Amino acid sequence: MEVHSTKAMAARAVDLCVALLHEQPSIESVTRVLREHGEAGEIDLAAADVTAMRAAAARLREVLGAATAGEAAALLNRLLAGAARAPRLTSHDGATSWHLHVDSGDDAPWGEWFLVSSALALAVLLADYQRVPGGLCASGSCGRPYLDFGGGSPRRYCSTRCATRERVAAHRSRTASSVEG
Repeated sequence: MEVHSTKAMAARAVDLCVALLHEQPSIESVTRVLREHGEAGEIDLAAADVTAMRAAAARLREVLGAATAGEAAALLNRLLAGAARAPRLTSHDGATSWHLHVDSGDDAPWGEWFLVSSALALAVLLADYQRVPGGLCASGSCGRPYLDFGGGSPRRYCSTRCATRERVAAHRSRTASSVEG
């Protein structure tokens, strides 16, 4: 997947949300996710950047947890209206392929960049698929965000591991109820 494609940017957003909200976020863990998603060059994060990115992740998680496309669109419109700038193309001085940014500049703070680039990617996917482009894991012990580009029935779980764990728990509950009854 092209590093700056809409799907790649949305995948990066979800992976950063997981790292920032469902793990112990640190400069190292956030840098690792950025590297895994193709961010090149120097990544000079400070603790304040991780804090700002964590706040952005909480706002993006709301979008993925929206019950309807209309609710997600309203949240995305508010995010973009409050934080995005006019679209511009950048290649980061030739270091990358040309791609779209809606942050304040190539030297924008990490929290701003993460929020607006992720909101833009999720907005494009919502427009393309006409539904929320992901969700929050239905497992009561998880709640991690995930992307869903597939056709057919929408996903309910972030992974097969969570889906299996929930199926096994439901089966055990039914079995225990039938033994008691």
